Amino acid sequence: MPQDDEFVNDLKPSEPQCSNTLAAERNGSNIKTTEVAEHLRGRNELRRQQWLLHTLASHQVFDKSNQANLSRPDRYRLGLARGKQLIRLAKANNWSDADFDMAIWLIGDMNPLVLSKSMFRQTIREQANDDQQRRWLPRIENWDFIGAYAQSEMGHGSNVRGIELEARYEPESKEFVLHSPTLTSSKWWNGGLGKTANWSIVMAQLLLPSEGKAGEYENYGPHPFMVQVRDMKTFKPLPGIMVGDIGPKYGYATMDNAYMLFNNHRVPHDAFLSRYSQVDLSTGRYKRPQNANLIYGSLTQMRTRYAMESRMTLARGLTVAIRYTSVRRQFNDSKKPGAPENAVLDYSTVQIRLLPLLAACYALHYTGLEMGKLYTNARAKADKGDFSAMNELHAVSSGLKSRGTEIAANGIETCRRACGGHGYGAYSGMVQLNADYLSKPTVEGDNWMITQQNARYILKMAGKAQDPKQQSRSPYGSLEAQLRQFHQTKGGSTATIRLLGDTNTLSTAFEHVMAGLAFKVHKAQVIEKRPETDLLIQRHELSIMQSSAMMVRAFTNALESPDIPSSLRPILPDLLRLFAYTAIQQHMFEFQSAPFIDRIELAQLPDKILVLMRRIRPHAVCLVDAFGIPDYLLESSLGRSDGKVYEDMFHRAHRLNPLNEVIFNSDWRSNKLDVGGKDYPKFLSKL
Repeated sequence: MPQDDEFVNDLKPSEPQCSNTLAAERNGSNIKTTEVAEHLRGRNELRRQQWLLHTLASHQVFDKSNQANLSRPDRYRLGLARGKQLIRLAKANNWSDADFDMAIWLIGDMNPLVLSKSMFRQTIREQANDDQQRRWLPRIENWDFIGAYAQSEMGHGSNVRGIELEARYEPESKEFVLHSPTLTSSKWWNGGLGKTANWSIVMAQLLLPSEGKAGEYENYGPHPFMVQVRDMKTFKPLPGIMVGDIGPKYGYATMDNAYMLFNNHRVPHDAFLSRYSQVDLSTGRYKRPQNANLIYGSLTQMRTRYAMESRMTLARGLTVAIRYTSVRRQFNDSKKPGAPENAVLDYSTVQIRLLPLLAACYALHYTGLEMGKLYTNARAKADKGDFSAMNELHAVSSGLKSRGTEIAANGIETCRRACGGHGYGAYSGMVQLNADYLSKPTVEGDNWMITQQNARYILKMAGKAQDPKQQSRSPYGSLEAQLRQFHQTKGGSTATIRLLGDTNTLSTAFEHVMAGLAFKVHKAQVIEKRPETDLLIQRHELSIMQSSAMMVRAFTNALESPDIPSSLRPILPDLLRLFAYTAIQQHMFEFQSAPFIDRIELAQLPDKILVLMRRIRPHAVCLVDAFGIPDYLLESSLGRSDGKVYEDMFHRAHRLNPLNEVIFNSDWRSNKLDVGGKDYPKFLSKL
């Protein structure tokens, strides 16, 4: 440790103090942060956050001050220790699922136990029959069964239909035989399974005996199985199962992502999850589900939540970047000699990177609320045997998963870069956030692949909308209804849609441009018979356009809500316009090609965006404060709520960095690496 600590303790940052600047930012806005936070997060959620922060602070295992310096094996051990402690606290204090999920979120690490109460349990709830649920769910709820979800393989991820693991049914033994026929059939990337879970949902190709053809089997596609992976007492893998951790990754140091192979491993007939599809115990005959998408219901459920999750993750990055760029000063104004250097956020080159993302954060919030309603409605109908809403839910949730995670993943990196050189330091709080979230555009459906799922559905609805023989039964506002209205009115005839006027016309403009693009791609695919591979990029753009239209519509509808806080209401239309205008710039070719869009107004968008950013800038700090993200989660010197940026940076470097506790020997003639410590050969033995 460097000497003369007393000298350092007496030093202060240069004026003006960042804490005073941040306070002035808040005082300069009339946004009432507390009431907006209750609007965005809910009073109960904020109260839950407060008492959980107090609870976590009283247990040393949740201290984060040195975790960035731990090795990857120790990060996993820390994650497991934290998970166990959370379970003990949950049991002792009768926590709800919301309490547990909030605690995991506040810790900020992907815990190796978390999949047990998310995709594992959700799959049992959705895919298991009533008897299976009665036997398994109590043990899952009690944490006796620690579960995972094993779908992706080394050779197949997004293409679920292409997975290679086989589940061959033997009517004689009344067992399924799970077998990995190739190296690429190894399960891969499955979270919480490498070293932790003792049970897992396993997706495998269902192979059933062919009728009248002895010894031959017919493939019925991927289906889920409930499989015990490890012994409940010894924690060792069961015979016929090879499972382990795949090693270091870009992020998620605490998560044990798995490989898993099966060597003719037998599971009972009851391992087959059979709420919607069944295999006859005696004959092996198959009963199909009414809707094939129900087999992937857990993924659909996860995707519907991505808009809300994306907005909170992006809000973390924005909270750091906007607070920091508000207090960070660079360069003097030549017209104001003697004045302090300018706040970085006052430069338009920084505003254009951060403020449209701030607008997108609010757009994702209101879109997430809409997706929650869609999912609840579709599930309620499906539980009553009506699966009409499931197809559209699956499609639009796929599109929004792609759009939301792309906005957040790219946005976090943009926020990090906007912080300049200090954004590269772990003390920024951006490094782990960035690395961990970068998995999201890929997991649970690669973003370029799942947009094809959304586009296929849009094009199917475009075909129905043009068919006079098919009468629409779709509710108002559905994709089919939007497309049918556009087709019947020929895109509103020649009427020009104003972009710079009333906010309601923005939604109409996006929906009309989306519909026009849908019919254009449909014509190329169906009438002109262009190869599918030639249209993949256009279909990707179509999906993004539809998701953008949905976000603009959800945001527009929110403006009419009586629940909007009075202090937020004046600035919310500006946020909507900023999101919509920057989204139009991203889709400029489609908007310029639409005959009903005023090209003069399109040319005015850059100037309008500058005006909007100037209006939003004074409220930026309060708008991120309103998401209520605590310092414990941010784990950032740059984004501290009290503005003590430079004091905390030096504290972490000077006092918390274990590297500074050692005096190193840099003399090349000596084998000693540190004074009084290990020599070079002994260090090499660890490699």
